[in-house]
Amino acid sequence: MWRELLPLGRHPDSGGYRRFAWTAVDGECRAWFEGQAAVRGLRYEVDRNGNQWAWLGDPAAGDAVVTGSHLDSVPDGGAFDGPLGVVSAFAALDELRSRDSRLTRPLAIVNFGDEEGARFGLACVGSRLTAGQLTRAQAYLLTDGDGVTLPRAMEAAGHDPDAIGPDPERLARIGAFVELHVEQGRALDLSGDRVGLASAIWPHGRWRFDFRGEANHAGTTRLADRHDPMLSYAETVLAARREAELAGAVATFGKIAVEPNGVNAIPSLVRGWLDSRAEDQMSLDTVVGGIEKAARGYADAHGIDLDVVRESFTPVVEFDHALRDELARILGTDTDLTVPVLGTGAGHDAGILSGSIPTAMLFVRNPTGVSHSPAESASEDDCVAGVLALADVLEGLACR
Repeated sequence: MWRELLPLGRHPDSGGYRRFAWTAVDGECRAWFEGQAAVRGLRYEVDRNGNQWAWLGDPAAGDAVVTGSHLDSVPDGGAFDGPLGVVSAFAALDELRSRDSRLTRPLAIVNFGDEEGARFGLACVGSRLTAGQLTRAQAYLLTDGDGVTLPRAMEAAGHDPDAIGPDPERLARIGAFVELHVEQGRALDLSGDRVGLASAIWPHGRWRFDFRGEANHAGTTRLADRHDPMLSYAETVLAARREAELAGAVATFGKIAVEPNGVNAIPSLVRGWLDSRAEDQMSLDTVVGGIEKAARGYADAHGIDLDVVRESFTPVVEFDHALRDELARILGTDTDLTVPVLGTGAGHDAGILSGSIPTAMLFVRNPTGVSHSPAESASEDDCVAGVLALADVLEGLACR
């Protein structure tokens, strides 16, 4: 399975993946998922929001155990973020069948659409729509860098955009969702453990900073006469690092757009996107508030107008304690694994769904801690350990 999926969307120059939602490459990944469901005799369906499902057992019976993740990527992302959870889900099902495990609850594998938000700027679109955290009206306003709206992109890929929206009936049929994911950090590498359990997802969000100045000639305009928004932006990037360090949080300006974007032109607009995450809400508010205060001070000093817009936000997510404890019991009783519990600063579909259904996460060791990069990795032995742990969990939940 891994070899089949590996070449899809891989860029020949960067070695990273460009699997963006509702593109041709995304279609190839979706076809791969459908094929995996078919060879296992699973009931395949696509829900109203474009998420793919493969069912073993009757979905209408309710109290289903669901696992899976996503197949899309960030720009030039790694091979493991998302796909490891989907591949491991199919492999775990194969393991259960090899054990002749008898299900007492329906089991499903899911591929959530547009988790990374790389194309339309909002993460977890498929799960947000399903959980009612993103309305149809809001979704219709999402546009990619080429001006293509989400509805147009979905329609071009053969999906009916008029159908999207909350799906409470589907969620009501799910008793537990367990997402396996490569760890996006080095906690397991430092502890020497192959597999871990998630405790919570840090609160996090995305803010757009628009610095508006005055375009002018780079060669003839005196420094004293300039209203250069790039200066304010650059100073704000440094301020973000300082504020994050003080609060024990993280803050990143990872995307920028410049107008008119000429080598010999002073910009009229610099638009930067801030991603910030912290262990608790108070720390996050302190960091983002400090960054905005500093940015406004720099803008005033250079005669720049500044607008700050919060584009997305996810509060702290505490995974279901009872489900997490049950996973710890299963893994602690039936395996020789030690399974530490750790928090994460990365968002996931499991976090979005946690407000609607019991959710939990398993992490697989990442020896470098690198993620959202072609250098992202996990050893085959650790991936197998993850599959076996997931199989044990699914057996413990769905075969009792």
